[in-house]
Amino acid sequence: MRSGDFGINIQIGWRNLWRNPRRTLIILTAIVVGIISMIVLSAFGRGMMEGMVKNSIDNLVGHIKIQDPQYRVDPDIDNRIDRVQLVARHIEDLLPDDAQMAQRLRLDGLLSTSRDHAGITIVGIEPEKEAGVSFIGRPVYSGQALDQDDDHGLLIGQSLLEKLGLELGKKVVLMSQDENGEGRSKAFRIRGSYRTEIRDTEKRYIFVNLKTFQDMIGAHESVTEIGISLGQSNTYRTGVIEDLVSKINQRLAQEKIEATGWRQLLPAISAYIEMFDVYMLIWFVVVFIAMGFGLANTVLMAVYERMREFGLQRALGMRSAGIVKIVLIEVLLLLLIGMAVADFFSIFLVKVIFRSGIDLGLFGAGIEMWGISRVVYPLLSFNDIAMANGVVVILGLLVGLYPALQAARFTPVETMRHL
Repeated sequence: MRSGDFGINIQIGWRNLWRNPRRTLIILTAIVVGIISMIVLSAFGRGMMEGMVKNSIDNLVGHIKIQDPQYRVDPDIDNRIDRVQLVARHIEDLLPDDAQMAQRLRLDGLLSTSRDHAGITIVGIEPEKEAGVSFIGRPVYSGQALDQDDDHGLLIGQSLLEKLGLELGKKVVLMSQDENGEGRSKAFRIRGSYRTEIRDTEKRYIFVNLKTFQDMIGAHESVTEIGISLGQSNTYRTGVIEDLVSKINQRLAQEKIEATGWRQLLPAISAYIEMFDVYMLIWFVVVFIAMGFGLANTVLMAVYERMREFGLQRALGMRSAGIVKIVLIEVLLLLLIGMAVADFFSIFLVKVIFRSGIDLGLFGAGIEMWGISRVVYPLLSFNDIAMANGVVVILGLLVGLYPALQAARFTPVETMRHL
């Protein structure tokens, strides 16, 4: 087909679209709304996934974690890392310059007050090394942060603080077991409280200085885990993380401990990420099916209104393929106009209207189970826009093929009956 003929067909198709402006505007509205719902909801889903991954990694997971393999099955002091400094020296040359490493001693325990008791997890940390590795490295919600020289201070989750009716400065007793199974206890004062996106975390973790906790249970120089953060830019670089995990494990083969990447530590989150694009494609197709019926019906109505015109064109020698081409060009113009308008408004909604995020506080209990942030910031992806537009164009032309073939079947004799 010559370029001149194609240009003429575009002009004719454009004029045919606006023979009935009301009908054209109605179907354009359906196309625009459909595409906007595809792109905006995919941006919302991607933002929710991003927040879920970030919260999960910040929740004392990190990009890589080094532990005794048995600790994940039985989080007991027996399954600890003793030669911590040796382990750190073994792997420090493998880590990138901006990597951060934090040692922790995490064990189940009991918090006691004069009126109440609560089962909790006690985590001994080095406060100055947690910044950038986990949520506890961020500023506290109230009170003051842990001081590395404070042997009697602790940080408590704001939800647990409120649940037990405690106040900053109050004295509590923490109890845990040593390697002989005997209970060890120590009195602490609440220095501050922290907030996280996950309320269950606030009700579970109590933070004290690592050295203090080690002395309390008699596990000097021992930890249960070493968390490593490689920076947010490396979160989705699966190959880089897996390669680094493999090299670390080769170095630690004699230590009976192993490194694990965050995807293995968070299998449910990892599976969700891998399936996300498939979910989005299914959603796009579902939305288009609803939109496609309207498109097919509108184009079919336009075809039957122009039955006489198509019959005359056939009488003048136009082939069936030419009729099909004319109708498909009109469908393509409809889709392209709808896509242009929808893409503009989708970007406007995500970048301007929803820039401050979408508050999901009303669904608190449900979203916390998955570690989703209370405020979701939609994340626009070029791939999602391209996939939404691609689905609309490909399926739109397939849907438009039916009325186009109907138009091609009209014969001059048949159209004479409708004069």
